Parts: sequence; C-alpha cells; structure tokens
Amino acid sequence: MADKLKIAVLYDVWGEEDAAEADAADTGRKKKEKEDREEILEALEKLGHEASYQVLDGRPQSLYGLGRCGADLIFNLTESYAGDDTKEMNVTAYMDLLGIPYTGAGPHAHFLAQDKATAKKMFAFHSIRTPYFATAYRGNIDHAHDVNFPLIVKPQSEDGSIGIDAAAVVTGVKELMERVEYVQNEFDSPALIEEYIEGREIYAAILGSYERTEVLPLVELDLSKLPEGTPKIASRDVKFEKGSRAYKLTKSRIAEDLDEATVQKLTETAISAYRAVKLRDYGRIDMRVTPSGDVYVIEANPNPWLSSKHEFAMAAKKSGRNYTQLIGEIVELALERTKQRKNSGS
Repeated sequence: MADKLKIAVLYDVWGEEDAAEADAADTGRKKKEKEDREEILEALEKLGHEASYQVLDGRPQSLYGLGRCGADLIFNLTESYAGDDTKEMNVTAYMDLLGIPYTGAGPHAHFLAQDKATAKKMFAFHSIRTPYFATAYRGNIDHAHDVNFPLIVKPQSEDGSIGIDAAAVVTGVKELMERVEYVQNEFDSPALIEEYIEGREIYAAILGSYERTEVLPLVELDLSKLPEGTPKIASRDVKFEKGSRAYKLTKSRIAEDLDEATVQKLTETAISAYRAVKLRDYGRIDMRVTPSGDVYVIEANPNPWLSSKHEFAMAAKKSGRNYTQLIGEIVELALERTKQRKNSGS
C-alpha cells in the first residue's frame, strides 16, 4: 500500500442536483443511502490517506479550484461537465494537461466508450462480436450493417441507461421511425439502432492495466421475472427507479450457474473489449450470452459505479476483496501507472 497521500474525490454536480445537495446540507436531512463518493472517502481514510472532496459545478472557478487543489491523486468520479456527458472526457484531458494524476480511464478511452457507435466499430475491428447496428441523425444514416428486427434504439452517447425504456425495443418500421425521432428530439443525439439480442445480461468487472488484467467473478442482472411481453433489457427503471415494479422484479447476483466454457468465453471477450477501447485501472464490460452460448458485447463502461451495494463491489467481494481493499487497489493501479509514465518520460 502507498504511503499516506493527499487524495481528492472528484465529482460533478449541476443544476437541480446542486441545489438539492445544498438544501440537504442546510436542513441537515439524512439520506437513506450513502453516495459512492462518501463510501470511497471513508475507505481512503481507513487506508490512512488524507481524503477530501473536490467538486466540479460547471463554473470556470471550479476548474481553477481543481487545478490548485494540490492533491497527490484525484479519485475521479465525474460523469459529465455542467451536465453534458460528452464533456466527461474533457475533464480528464484537463487533468492530463495540468499533470494531475487520477484514477481510471483517460480522455481517449472516455471518447471511444461513450460514443457507442465508435466503440462497436472498434469491437468489430478486433473481431469482438457485438450486435449489428446503424445510426441515424436528422436524415443522415450511417449503415455499419444491415439490421433485422427486433431492434433496440437508444441515444448514441448517453450513460446510465438514459433514453432506454420498454419502448426502446421496436419490431416494425413505424415504431423504429418514431423512436429515432424521439431520441433525436429528446437528447439531440444520433440514434443508435442495434439488433436486440435475446439472452442473459452479464457484467464483467475488470481491474488492471492493458498488460495485466483481472476479470472478477461475473455478475448477472436477472431480468427473468419481468412481466411477459416486457423487453428483457436494462432500462432506466430497472437500474435506478427504486419505486418501480421493474426495479423490484430484477436483481443483480453472482452468475454461478454458467458452465466453464461459457465463463471462459465471457472472460476472454471482456478482456478483449477492455483493451479495445483502452480502459485502465478498472472498468466494466456489459455482455449478452444467448441460449446457444454466443457472447455479444453491448457496451464498455469506464469508471463504473463503485457503490458498495452494486455490481462492481459485488464482484470484488466474491473475489475475496472487501470494499476498502477494492478502493485501495484502484489507487495502487493509478499510482503504478503514473509512476511508469514518469519513468518513461512521457
């Protein structure tokens, strides 16, 4: 474990979220569940580091504050800048320009992973199976493949299942055109149109560098209890709407009933995808495995959610790591990478 360091946990707030946090602080309200940043800060303190928060609120002053924070390492939890997910990569580029070490993916990886069409082209180049797809925006269509119904339509560059609900799965041309129009108008984003893959939703949490990667025990988002006729997809309500029926009927669990050959195929595919989009330190690869055993990569997630009660920490626990050890290992990976970069003079 590294010597005592000054580590800043960096996260972003904006608009209504910013106001809600300030209101909660003013009224002294207690939240039912700790934020991941709170758990990470506590873990860093348990590891003996001097930990603090650093906030990006979309104003230039917060960028100046980041530049002057004097931290030995930034634990980067940003997901956007001023609410714009596409600027997530700019935050890491800014830290690179200033020479501030940070955990997780760099700007190149954020760009490749967030632009889902580009990521899928990278997967195809590396012979990683991914659903056939096309993109559409304001009358311009980029055909990567011919596609067959049923299809799933989603924003090309949004995270966290934003823009994905039951209506995202379409079975005919009329539904397809309506959904493309919805995505364009609601998110001002190209629509990613990809073939819907029937199968089990499997997540591979990965720790490590390009050269040395470890896939943690696989986790499944069990969608089998969703009502008949409901698409078996990780929609926004399944993932985040705690009061919804879909959320209550689905559960993430360690995927313990996969045969050895399938586990091996999922593991190898996840590592290939992790490397293809240049993830580092930690990341999560979302896959589908069909009843016939074919594995498809759906997307790659740089800097995935690190809440102690969710998939990445669940996989780490199954591997024998407690939460504090997981956070410590991510710190160590970032420090080792930074040290190697300095030694190489790059």
